[in-house]
Amino acid sequence: MNIYLYLCFLKSNQMKEDVFNQYVERVTYLFNITKEDLFAKTKKRNLVDARQLLYYLCSKRPIQITYIQKYMKDNGYDVCHSVIIHGINVMNKKVDVDKDYKTIVNDIERAVHI
Repeated sequence: MNIYLYLCFLKSNQMKEDVFNQYVERVTYLFNITKEDLFAKTKKRNLVDARQLLYYLCSKRPIQITYIQKYMKDNGYDVCHSVIIHGINVMNKKVDVDKDYKTIVNDIERAVHI
């Protein structure tokens, strides 16, 4: 791989991770939880909802599922591919049905930038 392409690849990955981290900040603020709560291995409904929203936002950016997995693991939360896909699908339905979720998603997307 030529050095220019490699550097572009690294820059792109860093941008996606920056976006992920901004989404984490917004989601934790919205749900009034800590970053540690978000990445805790628990099935409390509010934390599951927060993680599913994070997956959904990342997928719309688009951040590949393998990168979402990596960023989650880097923060101490090991999650499989199918759980992320399920979370994205759940949020797709919520956004379609609940105008509040649609508003929240739009607000977060407008606020997050590089």
